Amino acid sequence: MKAAVTLPVVVAVDGSEPSLRAVDWATDEAVLRGLPLRLVYASLWERYEGTQLAEDLDRPSEELVAEDIVETAARRARRRRPDVTVSTDVLAEEPEYALVRESRDAALLVTGSRGRSGLAEALLGSVSLTLAGHAHCPTVVVRGSHDNRTVTPVHGRIVVGVGENGKRSPAVRFAYEEARRRGVALDAVRAWRVPAREATDHPLMSPAPARLHEQQAVDALDTALANVPGDIEAHRHTVEGHARSVLVAASYGADLLVVGARRRPRTFGLQLGRVAHGVLHHSACPVVVVPEPM
Repeated sequence: MKAAVTLPVVVAVDGSEPSLRAVDWATDEAVLRGLPLRLVYASLWERYEGTQLAEDLDRPSEELVAEDIVETAARRARRRRPDVTVSTDVLAEEPEYALVRESRDAALLVTGSRGRSGLAEALLGSVSLTLAGHAHCPTVVVRGSHDNRTVTPVHGRIVVGVGENGKRSPAVRFAYEEARRRGVALDAVRAWRVPAREATDHPLMSPAPARLHEQQAVDALDTALANVPGDIEAHRHTVEGHARSVLVAASYGADLLVVGARRRPRTFGLQLGRVAHGVLHHSACPVVVVPEPM
């Protein structure tokens, strides 16, 4: 009989401050889950720089810089949590493709909110966005701190956005398992709105559509949380408004925000819906995007 394979927590590193925060978060999560930590640097440096050219210019090649970056990140992880098991790898590949492939054999894929591009952090980096839309395992984009340190969770709650999949939602299952693992409360949020075509100014009819859609939101939460174990403190919240805005607002009081993203097999185009896309750009805390079947 084959021994069970222990999948690692994989974190993308590139030396930027957001990636250092991702290393800190991933290190804590690996220890919490009892899993090894794998640090991966991926870049097609050979497209821009040949080994001979690097030697002629009397400077280290990008490959040597990459090796230094992952080793520095590994030392950082071990200093933070001496009990973590760390491995590193440097891949001469496009980071989007290399890391999506890594996600096939990962328990969790962790990335910073942006890389070394220098863009404002409010704008999610293209690699992080691609990974969130295509990874085969849950992907964490670490947001919520603007220095090179990850803030210790202080709110004691995890928020999950409840979508259309009901009690079969992998995102809801991930959220309640994470709440149990951390020993914190779970807040399940369902946004609702009255479609414009149903709105009316008639004083006797206008409350009816609102009550109907709010009740549908209540029913959706009841269905989604039907299988949550009784030892988990779970709260239901129905909020009128756009789901993106509602979840971003909820993220300010959360340690983790969990959303689902439906996957279309054998497609590499953008696969994030508007809700997931919006919270990834604007959440005040780390966001987990959990793949969900169509």
